[in-house]
Amino acid sequence: MEKILSNSIDFEGPFPEQRRRLRLGVVGGGRIAQTQAMAARMTSRWDVVAGALSSDPMRSKERANLWHIDEARAYHDFDEMVEKELKRSDGVDAVMITTPNNMHYPAAKVFLESGIDVICDKPLTNTIEEAKDLKKVVDKSNCVFAVCYTMSCYPMIRQAQEIVKSGVLGDINQIHVEFMQDWMTPENAGDAPHVKWRLDPKISGPTSCVGDIGTHAAHLAQFVSGLKMVELRADFHVCGHPKPLEDTVFMTTKYEGNIPGTLMATRQAPGNRGGLRLRIFGSKGGLEWDMENAETLKLNVFGQPDQVLTRGHGHGVSARTERFVRTGRGFPEGLIEAWANLYTEFALAVSARKDGIETPNDWLGYPKISEGVEGVKFIEASVRSNQEKAWAVI
Repeated sequence: MEKILSNSIDFEGPFPEQRRRLRLGVVGGGRIAQTQAMAARMTSRWDVVAGALSSDPMRSKERANLWHIDEARAYHDFDEMVEKELKRSDGVDAVMITTPNNMHYPAAKVFLESGIDVICDKPLTNTIEEAKDLKKVVDKSNCVFAVCYTMSCYPMIRQAQEIVKSGVLGDINQIHVEFMQDWMTPENAGDAPHVKWRLDPKISGPTSCVGDIGTHAAHLAQFVSGLKMVELRADFHVCGHPKPLEDTVFMTTKYEGNIPGTLMATRQAPGNRGGLRLRIFGSKGGLEWDMENAETLKLNVFGQPDQVLTRGHGHGVSARTERFVRTGRGFPEGLIEAWANLYTEFALAVSARKDGIETPNDWLGYPKISEGVEGVKFIEASVRSNQEKAWAVI
């Protein structure tokens, strides 16, 4: 079988090219699937070739036409997809799972047990038991498994992570993160099909806001700081019209080393759309990043002039960060490009596995199954803390 990657890879240099595009299948055909497919295609490392795009066979085929997928490879469920794709010489190399939360576990498991690599939306699963079992399946299969904590794939977030690792901030002493949105402000917001399931505990799980955007905030804080969140005190709220699940959460958090922090997330903050903001402060300095201004990273070393680093070639951006740069400074990139960065790293991990190439542990920074499990633990601890009105260990 022809190798996908070069036999000689400079793991410190730019990401290597592929000799062929990988074949990607889609499970779930909603809005986020379209976004991810767009990003995957942008990388020139993936072709979207198959899909279980709806549980309704006719609708699945209709969607396949819109996705330019051969009708013969439009399946009515993921079991049929696995069975038929495994029989093809050009079967899928990997699948994206973009279903509602309750289907992540069964869909991911069946592909992993068939030896097919998976990239899965978050939260990983709706229960800790399912999350732990899925990790066992991943470990046994040796498949690549990526979790869609996509905010960690912005170039300036990777730069922020490097700055923290370098010790520029000194000893971290507090971490603050928030994710403010406003799209649930209208009273009829919950009537939309893509919103209804997010408010249904049978589908969304025990949380809505926490499991959807709170997990992004928690992951980002840990990803950049390098510190594990170990304890939290959470209060859930319904700040707008009545809903069966929370639309807002306020948390006091604690990281390893007894480092304090805060986490806030809401969908009831008019004027905020992509309001994900991270601030990390240490004994020597601090940094701040705001997703609505994702091109820049504010860095302060106490007693020195403030610095603003900008995404693009040069200007203080490291060579490792430049791997994710597509355009020069002044030509903005955003969320689609962050998704593309995730799909680039996923493609390289899949290619390396298929080629039998051993890679350095720090070569690719995409979120892995262990981070997905930690996300589910975070959700469970949040629910427990809110119910018991007490601190909860994660």
